[in-house]
Amino acid sequence: MAETHEGATRRDFIHVASATMGAVGAACVAWPLIDQMNPAADTLALATTEFDVSGVEEGMAVTIVWRGKPVFVRHRTAKEIEEAGAVDIADLPDPQADGDRAPKPEMLVLVGVCTHLGCVPLGQKATDPRGEWGGWFCPCHGSHYDTSGRIRKGPAPTNLPVPPYEYISDTVIRIG
Repeated sequence: MAETHEGATRRDFIHVASATMGAVGAACVAWPLIDQMNPAADTLALATTEFDVSGVEEGMAVTIVWRGKPVFVRHRTAKEIEEAGAVDIADLPDPQADGDRAPKPEMLVLVGVCTHLGCVPLGQKATDPRGEWGGWFCPCHGSHYDTSGRIRKGPAPTNLPVPPYEYISDTVIRIG
């Protein structure tokens, strides 16, 4: 048998080459399976949404879409802000201060999905029923939310979620 440099044989080379090709082949098979777990391009495109709130007048509410979910943007009136701030947090099923939910009190941004079964609550249109606390009302099972999007009555276990957002200028918010 022919010995090569430092005692290595042709058989050693064939073993190393075969193992290397096997590893490369396994990686080629595994890559598509791993890559398909990444978010789709249309989902990544919706990862962030920018919205100019300057067109939302006081007392007005609009719905935008972020990650396929409705996002409620409401320009609250002074009365709504006062009502939301006057609530005793200890009386809430999911205690959260209004100031923690709205950095700029006049503009409230919420994911508009009921936390009970994923319905979209009513209250965005002026003609919609807004529940006992003037916020949103989910007619499917009777959840009532206040003017800060906090659950006040009904089967919903938690408040309407506040999406991650920031003001990138005085009037433009970036959600996501």
